[in-house]
Amino acid sequence: MLEFDNVSKSFWTGKQRKVILHEASFRVELGNSLGILAPNGTGKTTIINMMSGLEKPDEGEIRSTCRISFPLGFMGGLVNRHTARENVRFIAELYDLDPDYIEAFCRWLCDLEEYFEMPVGTYSAGMRSRLSFALLLALDFDIYLIDEGMPGTADVNFNRKAGSVLRERLERSTVIVVSHQAETLEKFCRSAAVLINGKLRMFDTLEEAKALYDYQS
Repeated sequence: MLEFDNVSKSFWTGKQRKVILHEASFRVELGNSLGILAPNGTGKTTIINMMSGLEKPDEGEIRSTCRISFPLGFMGGLVNRHTARENVRFIAELYDLDPDYIEAFCRWLCDLEEYFEMPVGTYSAGMRSRLSFALLLALDFDIYLIDEGMPGTADVNFNRKAGSVLRERLERSTVIVVSHQAETLEKFCRSAAVLINGKLRMFDTLEEAKALYDYQS
């Protein structure tokens, strides 16, 4: 379970205060994936980061009783001076998992060959994205967080393998995805919420959420 209890979040832009969330309260139960529809520039990534614990709310409380992933595509956990092998084995130990298995899985999925033994700081953006995505899929979570703004990769073979693993994970996990397009949510969610001007409104169905979103947009 993931719960937001009267959560508020805002930023000072230099000219005015931008409200991301205002007194939002909702709960995501395991097995009930949630989509959040929000226009671009309204703080979708900030909300995902708060769910993962990467950012804290200004007010209110965020509670969880399950394993929640870091956002799909997040690369902040990688240490540039360390090799991919060193990074994945260290993170495996943090999660109390078998480092040999996590390393083997990431080697297979990334297919970085000799670059796996080179510092991550020497990687291209695409290589870093592949490593981060592979590491996320190597770990086992109850709730996966997906931000539509996550970096992608042009590697066709990687996309095929990663897509297959992701589909298998999502069959037995819960997903929270934020997007400005209802079509993106249709792949993952039945229930949805709409975020407009810091106000989050929850709906039982994606169709109801889409109707309000289209009307407000």
